[in-house]
Amino acid sequence: MFDVLFSHILKKVSLTEEEKSTIKSFFISKNLRKKEFLLQEGEICSCLSFVSKGLLRSYYIDDKGDEHMNLFAWEGWWSSDIYSFSFGESAQFNIDALEDSELLMITRENLEKMTLQVHKMDRYFRILFQNSLATKERRLVSSNSFTAKEKYIQLAETNPEMIQRVPQNLIASYLGLAPETLSRIKKNIALGK
Repeated sequence: MFDVLFSHILKKVSLTEEEKSTIKSFFISKNLRKKEFLLQEGEICSCLSFVSKGLLRSYYIDDKGDEHMNLFAWEGWWSSDIYSFSFGESAQFNIDALEDSELLMITRENLEKMTLQVHKMDRYFRILFQNSLATKERRLVSSNSFTAKEKYIQLAETNPEMIQRVPQNLIASYLGLAPETLSRIKKNIALGK
């Protein structure tokens, strides 16, 4: 399970074998079955979760009962309700498994201890949060400025794995589109329109 985590970390910072061993001691593993919840709205998010295998989705449900996708996380991605995790407040998001999944999880307390013992991990998480913020900013611009077709094309170009692994109705929700609209866009693209 740790191979995927260390592969991800090593793209951003270097680690010694001793540091890897220290890092391992702060994580717990968890398996989720397809459709099983990791977190439900209203709970406190006590862990950051790294996906070693599988696929998770993060979403909220509005007053009408409609789901709105926030994030998809597959191998090499982190998932959490970061506000709940950081401030101990009730989660706004639900997180469940779209596929059977294997996770490595770290509590806020262990995250603090780990970053104090392995200083490079503080840099690693800073890079992650910077990248996450930049991605959210780009998604906001896309959501407010692009046509439905442009949103889909951009997503397909930047996240082809998402297009392959995530059901179309959930991709439509992620893009803020009706499933029928996404079907029409895909058909038009296939026809060269």
